[in-house]
Amino acid sequence: MARYISLIRFTEKGALQMRQSTRRARAFAKAAAKAGVRVESQFWTLGSYDGVLMLSADSEESALRYLAMLSSEGYVRTETMRAFVDDEFDKIAGGR
Repeated sequence: MARYISLIRFTEKGALQMRQSTRRARAFAKAAAKAGVRVESQFWTLGSYDGVLMLSADSEESALRYLAMLSSEGYVRTETMRAFVDDEFDKIAGGR
């Protein structure tokens, strides 16, 4: 399964309704799981970003579909990158 890390920022709407953030996060994880997208972890953070989401999916299309759905609700904006564990990176970098 491919892994992704999304850096999350609240929109103005999301900041105004921050108290419901964990409820929305649980609902997102449940809906995504039905489509084979697994939320591995989610953290609320201080600093430049309001949160970090780690997820995995069988296909890039599935992962991006659910991240687009998350953003389309208007509470957050995401910045997403593909993530690799050491063995995967070794194969990419030619180490193995």
